[in-house]
Amino acid sequence: MKSDTKPAVCVVGLGYIGLPTAAVIARAGCKVLGLDVSQKVVDTINRGEIHIEEVDLDGLVHGVVARGLLSASTEVAPADVFVIAVPTPFDKDHAPDISYVLSAGRTIAPVLKQGDVVILESTSPVGTTEQLRDLLAELRPDLKVPGRTAEIPDISIAYCPERVLPGRILEELTNNDRSIGGVTPRCARKALAFYKRFVRGECVTTDARSAEMTKLVENAYRDVNIAFANELSIVSDTMGLDVWEVIRLANRHPRVNILSPGPGVGGHCIAVDPWFIVHGAPEQTPLIRTARGVNDGKMHHVVARAEALVEAHPKAKVACLGLAFKANIDDFRESPARFVASRLARKFGSQIHIVEPYAAQLPIEFTDTGATQIDIDDALETCDILIVLVDHDVFRVVPLAERAEKLVYDTRGIWPDQPQAVREQEAALRLAS
Repeated sequence: MKSDTKPAVCVVGLGYIGLPTAAVIARAGCKVLGLDVSQKVVDTINRGEIHIEEVDLDGLVHGVVARGLLSASTEVAPADVFVIAVPTPFDKDHAPDISYVLSAGRTIAPVLKQGDVVILESTSPVGTTEQLRDLLAELRPDLKVPGRTAEIPDISIAYCPERVLPGRILEELTNNDRSIGGVTPRCARKALAFYKRFVRGECVTTDARSAEMTKLVENAYRDVNIAFANELSIVSDTMGLDVWEVIRLANRHPRVNILSPGPGVGGHCIAVDPWFIVHGAPEQTPLIRTARGVNDGKMHHVVARAEALVEAHPKAKVACLGLAFKANIDDFRESPARFVASRLARKFGSQIHIVEPYAAQLPIEFTDTGATQIDIDDALETCDILIVLVDHDVFRVVPLAERAEKLVYDTRGIWPDQPQAVREQEAALRLAS
């Protein structure tokens, strides 16, 4: 491939990261094939439509599909650059599962040719890129693979994790800095040249293992800091304090910046990635492991407090506001709000009503619980107790006049003007429990 020629690109995995990435690359003028195991996803994208919710993604996908720059398939085809963006979950023991990454490697191996660049973007434990390299070397002994040959390699292999915020993915894919780790420095340079085609942020090269660890560290850092906020909220509950007031005042210190507590920590990154570090160095990570325990434990704390509130008002109609793992998105992966709401639904049945503007229907765990889905207007008109689990904008803008008489348990701190009488009632419930 000549340096002045726009590469043909294959993006493996068309989920919350893969599809926006494919669309942004196509917008830069590269012809992109998106690869996915789901025929439904492939058909949706080839119609110029999307199967996930993300700001401005629908218009972008429609445009690049219409221009012939993006297409989707379940079958791999030759390309110049292969970007792997598949899930990396963990098992019941929190051990990382890189089987999807290795499966992607097996998929692309038959079509690799001299000059190709393979980039892993999936959040992965340290050493995964090297495992992918070794797999490709095993499957394609005819190719000289970097790190496995003393000669100039035929292909380049690198790791470059995304660092985007749902709801701002398109903007951040373009403007955020990127850490690009090559199996060799030459691999890093090849990947750098590709990313500079569509990334305006600074692209910094390093080795693959350092880039893998960097991604994990970024999310573990957030998890540890959120754990402090969540633990502080539990302490404040015990002492009858308003944690939001405490944080507001403490953050006036010039070197203090406490994050906001919530019902736990969710999503495919912060709730998962710290375990990859713990798994790699179990004896050296007591703080990271403890933070994970605090944030998971916060979900159970919220459930217990919400149950006490509902049990004290057995005839009250209850609205759980939100199921997503963060505001203004339709992503429910590892969501603490979903966990809390489903627990309440299983215990209190038809007394529970779910408000989630980003869900067409309730997730499967609500089946046969008796809980029903309603909108925010119905909740304000008919429900006596409001349990705020997600800080969607549509919830934030509810004026005091529409909730002043409600009993509110606000796990997100979106309504600081809620009458003091409600807080005193909650305090009475805590003392009685």
